[in-house]
Amino acid sequence: MDEPPPYLTPPSTASSRSDPRPSRSDASISRSRSGREKLRASAEAMLRDSLARRTAPSTISDQPWSSAEPTPSSTANNTAVRETEPPSEAWEADSAARRISFAEDPAMLAAMTSAADRARLAASLRLPASGSVMTTTRTRERLRQAEAERDEALRAHEIERRIAERLKREGEVGPSATEAELRILRFKYDAMKAAAQMTEPPPAGLFKTACSTDLMFLIDTTSSMSPYIEAAKNQVRSIVDDIKVAFLNEADVCVGIVSYKDHGDDPNIEFLDFTPDVDKVHVFLSNLKARGGRDLPEDVLGGLQQALNASWRHQTRCIIHIADAPPHGTALHDMGSDRDDYPGTGSEPHGLTHEPLLQRMLSLKINYALLRITHATDKMAYVFLKAYAQAAPEGKLDPSNKYYRDAQTLTATVTATRVPAGSSRAGGGGPCFEETKLGTTYSALRHLVVQRVTMSASRTAVRMSAARGPRRTGDNTAARTLVSISEGDDPTGVELETTAPRWHDADWLDEVVTVKAYSTDVAMQHCAGTLDSMMAHDDNIKISTTELTIRKRSQPFAQGAMRLAAYAQTCASTNQLVVKSYKRDGKRLADLAEDMRCQALCKAFALEFNSMLGERYSVDFVVVTCLEPKSSADFNGECMSLEPLLQGDYVKYNSNCGYVYNEHPDDPFHHAAQAFSHFSFERSRGAFLVADLQGVNHVLTDPVIHTRDPNRFRLSDGNLGDEGVKFFFATHECNPVCRKLGLKSSAAMIMSGSLEFRTSWPTNSSSGSSGMACCCSNKLCSRIVRLAKAQTSPEFAGYYWCDTCWPQLRSSTVKFICIAPNVPHHEFDLSRFFYESQGRIMPRRCPEHRAGADFMSRTAAVGLHVASRRSRGGEQSATSGGIARHITGGVSIFSPRTDTQGGVS
Repeated sequence: MDEPPPYLTPPSTASSRSDPRPSRSDASISRSRSGREKLRASAEAMLRDSLARRTAPSTISDQPWSSAEPTPSSTANNTAVRETEPPSEAWEADSAARRISFAEDPAMLAAMTSAADRARLAASLRLPASGSVMTTTRTRERLRQAEAERDEALRAHEIERRIAERLKREGEVGPSATEAELRILRFKYDAMKAAAQMTEPPPAGLFKTACSTDLMFLIDTTSSMSPYIEAAKNQVRSIVDDIKVAFLNEADVCVGIVSYKDHGDDPNIEFLDFTPDVDKVHVFLSNLKARGGRDLPEDVLGGLQQALNASWRHQTRCIIHIADAPPHGTALHDMGSDRDDYPGTGSEPHGLTHEPLLQRMLSLKINYALLRITHATDKMAYVFLKAYAQAAPEGKLDPSNKYYRDAQTLTATVTATRVPAGSSRAGGGGPCFEETKLGTTYSALRHLVVQRVTMSASRTAVRMSAARGPRRTGDNTAARTLVSISEGDDPTGVELETTAPRWHDADWLDEVVTVKAYSTDVAMQHCAGTLDSMMAHDDNIKISTTELTIRKRSQPFAQGAMRLAAYAQTCASTNQLVVKSYKRDGKRLADLAEDMRCQALCKAFALEFNSMLGERYSVDFVVVTCLEPKSSADFNGECMSLEPLLQGDYVKYNSNCGYVYNEHPDDPFHHAAQAFSHFSFERSRGAFLVADLQGVNHVLTDPVIHTRDPNRFRLSDGNLGDEGVKFFFATHECNPVCRKLGLKSSAAMIMSGSLEFRTSWPTNSSSGSSGMACCCSNKLCSRIVRLAKAQTSPEFAGYYWCDTCWPQLRSSTVKFICIAPNVPHHEFDLSRFFYESQGRIMPRRCPEHRAGADFMSRTAAVGLHVASRRSRGGEQSATSGGIARHITGGVSIFSPRTDTQGGVS
């Protein structure tokens, strides 16, 4: 017999002979395996009994066993022997067992106690009953054959046991095709039910409310400020007009003026409360006189106090401070006490200090913009920034400020304690301080003021959206606030991982969880019509399900207001992933599925966007996999999400409320990100607009899609519908990438309600080999790669792999046992990574025997299709189900495309 593979090798049979066995059996022994076991046990029991008696041996008779009387000599030598009688079945079994047990040691046979026993054994062995022990060749051959049969039986038993264990283990790899299909049906039902619980549509009027602005000009009107007063007077009318145009002529804008000089000047403070009348503002500015000023500092704190006492009404509140001198008090300037008439804190005639004033400004949620002219205000700006940092860590100083590096350290420290790693607070909802250099460029005043007001409106919109709360009924789940809010605003949290990840340390990922996983099928090559199909209906964004075993770190490395992030890997892959779970009020599976579908549609947009541009402007999105516990006891029944880990500097390029990243306005990817949002609106002919773009380099995550159709992405609280489209165009300026793509829509068209779009679009498959792109076929990766650079193999025809996933197809190969019926068990090679990457159940049959099962599945699908076409009404349903169950052995087929290995489309 051929040697079995090492994993099937049985233990040594020598040890089994020394194991204690039960006493002899009285039942007849068959030639079955159980019979041989009983023979062996009986033989060894007789040996122990015989050795225990220790009586003197006697000569074995030459005659075979018969029913005749024993000889006189035999009777005399052994008085313990009774009158002869035919042997019983039990004794015959014992004799057969002795042939096996004593075969290897003839000395044991000689130690038998009675001549009768020896005679009986000799008769059963058909040997001469003499004093010599069995020595003939024929006898030894019989004994060897008996022992070989016994060893073969043990060997076969051990092999079968190990095969059974492996089959059981290999069978625990995921749901059946039927169970997977049922999961998808439940998945869709839960999404429909969750959408029905929405109590209100996206907010109407949010744009107008958020953009209506109280704009306060705080102006130093001492002698040195005459040119700036004149610039403000000449530009205020244009500034108000520009603000209204930026807000699509929907916003109400009120302007107030506070003019301040120094103590002893008369008048020291001049004030115009908020008014929508621009002519009135223009007249007030014309009457201001630039004069006065005694020492170098001015009465800045007096001017701030008057500004705070104004009639603030609108949600967006902004102070534009134009100054070339600091307040009194050495805590706010570096001039020295000899150049300040009131150097002590609170020593000026009003007795004012800056801390209460700044706290009051924060409580009123006033955005503060300092238009810097000279270095004299550098320390004042830094102190004000520190006060605002707790509300908005993304506040900044101008790079020419001498405290610029200190400010960077401050904001980095605040961000590290309040904002999760790999997140961006840009575009948040808290009031913000920002310093911008005005210098002597008076013409820049208009642009800077409009830019600061629009950014203030964006922050207001974020805050208002978060305050709306849940938009659904029927559960206690907290609604998803905008990403820019949910990524921070929780200064407490839990203890976070501070050391670098140790991916190669086997024990570092210290938790193993098995979950139901749901993923989107966007990994295959993008074809003509794919994007149009996905835009048409959510059902065209295909979902598959499987089960994943995930190794994760128990201690999270990042946190936000709602979520914790922990390092993770799957058991069949080395890809670095992150599991996001909820601290409290965890989301339902339907909410996570909405995010998953959203990012799948964004990736489809990105494939076409990239095919029209070079790699310099390529955009990509991570994929989201929804994780559901296998039982309600796991993770308290809460769902999680699984995503590729992004490492590097995290940037928010725009928000869903009009924020635009302007740190590096000439950066090619900054242009690409803004143009992508514009492209998504035009490619969908106004149906969708992808915003809230944030991520590392060209890989983005957590986008939001604004939809014109109120029934699409209803569970996304970041979807502001038409209001979100208005926010985007209020701040978007077309750049070279927009022009290269030939995008036509604009803010003016939004205002007029008459939109114009580009009419023809090259598909990904018709853009030429240099532009064609595809996704890595690993559903947990799906990285976009140029088709010319993708890895392919005849073994996995039709699949495309990135450089990270490609080697794992081979490194994860294991052997499985084929369980095809009516054939011997045999092994075949299987790539665990491949089936995990496809969200499919690993097959239980080798490729040769799998082909027959595939044919039967296709036959079943055809039978179901034919039956459904011939049937009518209820008869159709009954007939289709009956044929399906007849062909598939009782398993109903729910859709035309069912993976025979358990994956479901």
